[in-house]
Formats: sequence, C-alpha cells, structure tokens
Amino acid sequence: MLLNADLARPALVDSATLTWIASPIAGVERRMLERDGDEVARATSVVRYAPGSSFAPHTHGAGEEFLVLDGVFSDETGDFPAGFYVRNAPGSRHTPSSAPGAVIFVKLRQMPPQETASLRRDTRDSALWHERGEGREEAVLFDAPWERVVMLRLARGYSGGREELPRGGEFFIVEGDLLIDGTARHAGTWLRLPAGSHIALASGGGALLYRKSGHLG
Repeated sequence: MLLNADLARPALVDSATLTWIASPIAGVERRMLERDGDEVARATSVVRYAPGSSFAPHTHGAGEEFLVLDGVFSDETGDFPAGFYVRNAPGSRHTPSSAPGAVIFVKLRQMPPQETASLRRDTRDSALWHERGEGREEAVLFDAPWERVVMLRLARGYSGGREELPRGGEFFIVEGDLLIDGTARHAGTWLRLPAGSHIALASGGGALLYRKSGHLG
C-alpha cells in the first residue's frame, strides 16, 4: 500500500474524518495517515485499542514512536496513560496491550540504526515545559542530529511569525484548534511538510500539538 508515501510532497489528513480499519489483531483498529508497505510498513497512524485487547510479542526492526492520546497503553516496561511519549529503538521487542482501551498516534519503521536507546517521557510533567516566546511553550521529547521532537502548547490568542522548515516538519494537533497558514484545523489533523517549507501557526482558543522536524532533509 502506498498512502501519502512521497516524502517530497506535502500531506494533510484530518484523521477524525477517516473510517477505523481493522488490523489483523482483534480489537485493534487504525486510521492510516501515511503508509509505504503492507502489514510491515513505514507508517504513521492513529491506532485504537479496545478494552482488553493485546498484540502478540513482536520486534520493531526500524523502531516505533508513539504518543498516547487517550486511555492507557501498556507493555512489559509499564503502563502509559494519556500524555506519555514513547520511543522504542530499532530492534526492541515488546507485547503491547490495553486493559481500559487506548488511542495512540504512532509512527513505525522511521528510525535510523544509530538510534539505540528507548525512552519514555510524561508530557504532563511541568519540568519539561519552557517558554519559547509570548504565548508559546515547548517540551523537548527527543533531540538528535537526525530529528527533533517536541510538544508545543499555544495560548489562547497566540499568533506566531512564519517559520522555516529547512529539513521538513510534521505536526499532529492533539487538543484545541489551530490556524495553519490562515486555515482552521482541528484536533486530529496531521500535516507533513517537505524540506524547504514554511509554516505560520496561530490559535484563537489555544492548542496542544506534536511537532517533529529535521527528518525530511
């Protein structure tokens, strides 16, 4: 399957408008945002676990990254409620499940082999957050030569200038509403911009979003 697979082209998807598609595992469904491959694929998706669902043990050959949007996601390393950000390095293995159910924003097979350490970050931890200009806070989740991942919190009435994305960028609106280049977008919207793009963000009512940059150069 090829879905928004050309990384040199922009892509925009409102995941809330998509149909849930069953995975091969009972109780696990997906809204696909980008995909290059079949069941083993470079993929970005919103994934929903029904209460009591689980996956068989498996290895992530090129890594896995996800943000818990709702519920509680679990594996051998712990229980991760909404707000947790998890990176499982290439070659890592786990058995995911969810007792109460969960929804996650997940990216599969998108890490380079030099990434060897897994990590967990609780984005609800106030110590992670720092002001980055009036009305804008940032929590750095991961920073390496190949990419930088942050959460952004924009205050009510925020209006930022135009930002350059020399090596590309990716955004997912977790909460609130956002004006992207003057167009209103809502929670669940995913946007990918190729290297050399620009973006202007504003929010009338405030917003929380995931941002990855530097990985599309």
